[in-house]
Amino acid sequence: MAPITEEVAQSLLETVQRLEARLQQVEAKLEGRDFGSSSSESMRMILMGPPGADMLRAQVAKKTSLGREAKKIMDAGGLVNDEIMVNMIRSEIESNPDCKNGFILDGFPRTVTQAEKLDNMLSSHQQKLQHAIELQIDDQLLVSRITGRLIHPASGRSYHKIFSPPKQSMTDDLTGEPLIQRSDDNEETLKKRLGTYHEQTSPVVAYYQRTGIWKPVDASQEPGQVWQSLLKCFEGRSGSSGAGGGLLGKLGLKN
Repeated sequence: MAPITEEVAQSLLETVQRLEARLQQVEAKLEGRDFGSSSSESMRMILMGPPGADMLRAQVAKKTSLGREAKKIMDAGGLVNDEIMVNMIRSEIESNPDCKNGFILDGFPRTVTQAEKLDNMLSSHQQKLQHAIELQIDDQLLVSRITGRLIHPASGRSYHKIFSPPKQSMTDDLTGEPLIQRSDDNEETLKKRLGTYHEQTSPVVAYYQRTGIWKPVDASQEPGQVWQSLLKCFEGRSGSSGAGGGLLGKLGLKN
């Protein structure tokens, strides 16, 4: 799970979606066809990093059977097992319309076995992963960030006790409704999860380094700088370099 705020993750997702839409438009013009036809281009990437905000939150919020089972494990400080994760990811990729033109996996895979299963699953769909971005941050800094996080349940808006406090203590600025702290956002649980992460998940970095799609990003920077670093990771995408400053520059997405 990646140590970035929900705002940064959402901004990244929106940029990927805009990128895919513009890719389709460019290809339609080059091929002389109307825009709206399907495109074979897509963005498939993962975010790696210590526990923070993970891809299971939506399933937990929906209270699906997989989400309820996952919540019990996360609340105890453990990592959700392969069977639950593989079933969840496969279902999303195959049936979720939002995954039609690609996806971002935040917090999966956590082990080399999971990475291999993901590659096999994508291969069965004649696809492959394109980016594996590792968000790097010091453990103690991450603990201070996560344990101070406050959430408005209805909207998902996030605050921080120190870095971005609400105007009134434990109260949402817009609605006046109470804020909460997630049950697993405590120092004891987080340190336990960090230990599990370093022991079991770090080898995934070496796996993707060998495949050539791994790139590191310093997540201890300010959110805006983290965002710029993330954008730079896409500049090396196969077939996108050359005159015009790379893929993002050509499509008007480079800030």
